[in-house]
Amino acid sequence: MTDVVVGVDSSTQSCTVEVRTLDTGELVSTGRAPHPVTHPPVSEQDPEAWWHALIAAVRDATKDLTARVVGVAVGAQCHGLVAMDASGEVIRPAKLWNDTTSGPQAAALVAKFGTAWWAEQVGITPSAAITVTKLIWLRDNEPEAFARVRHVAVPHDWLTYRLTGRRVTDRSDASGTGYFSADTMTWRTDILTETVAERNWLPMLPEVLGPDDGAGRVTAQVAAELGIDGGAVVAAGGGDQHLAAQGIGLGTGDIGYSLGTSGVVFATTDRPVKDPTGGIDGVANVTGGYLPLVCTLNSTKVTDTIARLLSVDHATLSRLALSADRAPDRPILAAYLDGERSPRLPHARGMLAGLTTATSREQLALAGFEGVALGLVRGERLLSSHGIPTNGRTILIGGGARAAAYRQIIADLTGRPALTVEAPEGTARGAAIQAAAVVRGETVAAVTAQWAPRVTSTTDPATDRNDIWHRYLHLADLQAGGDTF
Repeated sequence: MTDVVVGVDSSTQSCTVEVRTLDTGELVSTGRAPHPVTHPPVSEQDPEAWWHALIAAVRDATKDLTARVVGVAVGAQCHGLVAMDASGEVIRPAKLWNDTTSGPQAAALVAKFGTAWWAEQVGITPSAAITVTKLIWLRDNEPEAFARVRHVAVPHDWLTYRLTGRRVTDRSDASGTGYFSADTMTWRTDILTETVAERNWLPMLPEVLGPDDGAGRVTAQVAAELGIDGGAVVAAGGGDQHLAAQGIGLGTGDIGYSLGTSGVVFATTDRPVKDPTGGIDGVANVTGGYLPLVCTLNSTKVTDTIARLLSVDHATLSRLALSADRAPDRPILAAYLDGERSPRLPHARGMLAGLTTATSREQLALAGFEGVALGLVRGERLLSSHGIPTNGRTILIGGGARAAAYRQIIADLTGRPALTVEAPEGTARGAAIQAAAVVRGETVAAVTAQWAPRVTSTTDPATDRNDIWHRYLHLADLQAGGDTF
């Protein structure tokens, strides 16, 4: 009987599962189930919905499977707060990464210590996205619920706990909480005591596993719920972007562009990156190194909105954008539709400039795609300014990577070919790689190299779009002083 592993991607929108063979990584089947829709600034989900979606997605992927499931790993949306009581019951719906209601708490943390202090201590500067700000929000707004908290987790920790009964995490997801030092592999309970409350924090936090460690085995009860063999090994899991980097085979010098609900530009290095301005999240990766990244709140949902306003489907929107007149004074969009994380402007709104009576629907479509891409390219240039090499491949992943307009615009703005690879579900694929590594007793890095995906498309630069760069920066920075429009 063939042995297979299951990689799970529990994202904001859905749970996606890939089943791959243990020996070669060949894709056997996939499954998917939706998560409840959220609407920032308040973005919350019941963790039980993630669990039911995981069960449904795994059952969907394994319904015709004759192979034996020997390994599982979970990647999930980062930062969200899952607060549990002493019995392990979830106290309230989880606040997700894109919930911006803790913006005031984040601002207070930055004001108290400064961005450079946070970058040096934990590699990441507080924004409304990260877990520590959500804990303070809970303390300030729901004191009775906060008083009941005895266990704190982020989404992938909680799902791994449901699979195995063990409270564990990995250094990639832990490094996005705001109270973990990846350099020293320690929880910074002193930060929690100083900023949140005087509590005995360490027993509330999960054990941090190494990159190639196992988290345990699927319990018999859970195996029955999932419809898989009992005793399958569960890997440490990780953050969604961190595992996506493994799924696409990101190497030194390569730059990844993730085009999903959020937009992320990221690279992999063997050294920590500490940006005193707070623009870069210097988080850990899942192989023992680091994954410096810049994350925006607004990516494909921006072009979803433009498509809705123009009453066209996504394929038509992409064609409209690519056929638009690229006059230097064309409309430009600062795509902060639901506030922004990079730069940290939780109350910002989108701004469209350059409209005239001659503005066409094609140009409006182009403004949507360019607005998203310009924000991410700004992030890449920030990474480069910190000495991170960008002379390798530019790899696009996520739903937006299917749009020819995104591929062409990013190629034009960077001056490098934009590639897609045979890893349409990068996080699920990366999770499967991690699961296989643990089952086989190898390193995640080694299996990543063995399972490197082939290139599926190459989009070469066709024109120079940097004629609007300074106009974009001027517009995008108008709200930096705190003004909203």
